[in-house]
Amino acid sequence: MSLIAEGFAVGGDLLVDVARTIVLAVTAATVGAVAGLVHRWYAGERVPDGLAVLVGLSVVAIYLNTAGALGEVIGGELELLAPEAVVFNTGTFVVAGLTALAGGRIGDRIGVGLFAISGRTSLDRDVTRIVRSVGRVTTVELPEEIGDIDGYDPVDAETKAKLSGHVLVFPRRLTVGDLRTRFVDRLRTDYGVGHVDVDFADDGTVEYLALGGRESGIGSTLPPGSAAVAIRADPPNNASPGDSVQVWTTSEPVPDSDPDPNSPPDPDTATATGAEINDSPRRVASAEIRGTAGDVVTLAADESDAMRLETDRRYRLVTLPVEPRADRAFAARLRTADETMGVVSVADGSVLVGNPLGALDVAIVAVGTVGGDIVAIPTRDREVAADETLYAIARPDQLRRLETAATVPADGAGPDADADIEANDGSASADPTAK
Repeated sequence: MSLIAEGFAVGGDLLVDVARTIVLAVTAATVGAVAGLVHRWYAGERVPDGLAVLVGLSVVAIYLNTAGALGEVIGGELELLAPEAVVFNTGTFVVAGLTALAGGRIGDRIGVGLFAISGRTSLDRDVTRIVRSVGRVTTVELPEEIGDIDGYDPVDAETKAKLSGHVLVFPRRLTVGDLRTRFVDRLRTDYGVGHVDVDFADDGTVEYLALGGRESGIGSTLPPGSAAVAIRADPPNNASPGDSVQVWTTSEPVPDSDPDPNSPPDPDTATATGAEINDSPRRVASAEIRGTAGDVVTLAADESDAMRLETDRRYRLVTLPVEPRADRAFAARLRTADETMGVVSVADGSVLVGNPLGALDVAIVAVGTVGGDIVAIPTRDREVAADETLYAIARPDQLRRLETAATVPADGAGPDADADIEANDGSASADPTAK
């Protein structure tokens, strides 16, 4: 009795069927491992289990379909729905699916180790131990205590526990600046960390590490004096967050009621009485689209304009042409940049007193004088005076060192007064005047 003609019946030849199942399972595992390796190389993360199983089973399905078609042509008869054939095919698919799943994970582990030389891994695998033994990579061990960056949402405890005491693998012969850049990129890419404040010693060990989560919510993106409100409207076609719009009412009767004395007057309807009918649309406010969901639109507008918008009323939106606004462009760039803004008060006797602003390793955008005045975009040769307030833009680690330097006495009695700084790589310093 031919196995092909009988649909690979288990009862025909048990040893041949078992051997064929093993071969197909190994093939599925190999294909899954290749998929895991390629996915790690291309995407930099572990292949999804479903994708590895799908790729592995596709090879098994191609073989079974091809063998069944050839068996029907050559043997002339084939019972695909015979119980023996169904049992064989089902068992083969189950075993091949499990091995493909295991193969995908094994391929990912191999990829993590192989790509450690190019800085693509964050785990200490067996392959990287072999590579490290011949001096091709260097390792960085994270401290057990990981702090939080002031002004940012804290990272969840699960991520901190995963990173505490962890060992990251990097290529050898990296400068401190390059090592810091790769280190920060690794934490952001592999662990979803928004901001990293890290200090490296000259030998590449981590002296200080603090993390901050990615900013979420709309509140932090609203400028002062503005508010966000959700209304029902007909958003223009292809309207997207960031578009400037005008909010217009639809034609409907004006309610016959006394106006709220606490609400601001509407200049467009100041002369209307309760019995009048507003037959033409009127402009209520100008705003900026922050999000859309069907006919619900979230707008950012001035507080006075936001108070005029009624949540139970329907509006129409008119998109305005793009007008360059330096403040919004600056805020948008600052939200996506590595740098952030900080305010530092200079203590009397600080090491910063008497130094020009251009000597600082941060960008000073404004200075609050002792008299209460604000000097915007000060000159680089302006000297820092005691009791002044500096508005600086820099990375969180640079702001932290600036705050330390603002309180360190000029005689260097502070704990970090003798630390060195390199302006371009962000290494530790208590005196940001060093260049």
